[in-house]
Amino acid sequence: MTTHQFTLIVEGPDLQTDASADALYDEGCDDALVGRLDGVQFLDFDREAPTLREAVLSAVDDAERVEGVEVVRLADAGLVSMADIANRTSRTRESVRLLIAGDRGPGGFPPPVTDPRSRYRLWRWTEVERWLTIHFRDDLAQPEDHILEAINAGLELRHHGRYVSRDDRRELQELVGVRE
Repeated sequence: MTTHQFTLIVEGPDLQTDASADALYDEGCDDALVGRLDGVQFLDFDREAPTLREAVLSAVDDAERVEGVEVVRLADAGLVSMADIANRTSRTRESVRLLIAGDRGPGGFPPPVTDPRSRYRLWRWTEVERWLTIHFRDDLAQPEDHILEAINAGLELRHHGRYVSRDDRRELQELVGVRE
């Protein structure tokens, strides 16, 4: 069995109370460290499971059995900065900047998921990895990256979907091909 490390961002009751800590422990989160930074609660897991997918999904299920707890997303699931890309690819930041700008390489670098005019842009690692593999034959593929991104998308859709009317939810589900 492999130990997988990941962080879940959660909303709900204060998880740092003794009662909440006991409830988390009773529901199977004895492998999680509870934390809060700037008002954001999180659970740092070291979970044993055959796969990362199974570890994350079981942790989400266990945490949400505690009354009022909702897992909003995975921390750091798939978003990378220019510095992160440089670090993961053993390139310099300047090399990555030139690829992003289209001043080096074939052009067509994936667009950032944040405002492209922002000083602090972020990209989806799976898109960057795919682009580098196609154009430079870099073998950076980690199948777990795609699984984590899909889990995160589902968690965020569920979380934000509660603020959308039923009719709008149906239209959005048709748009993205989700069936009830």
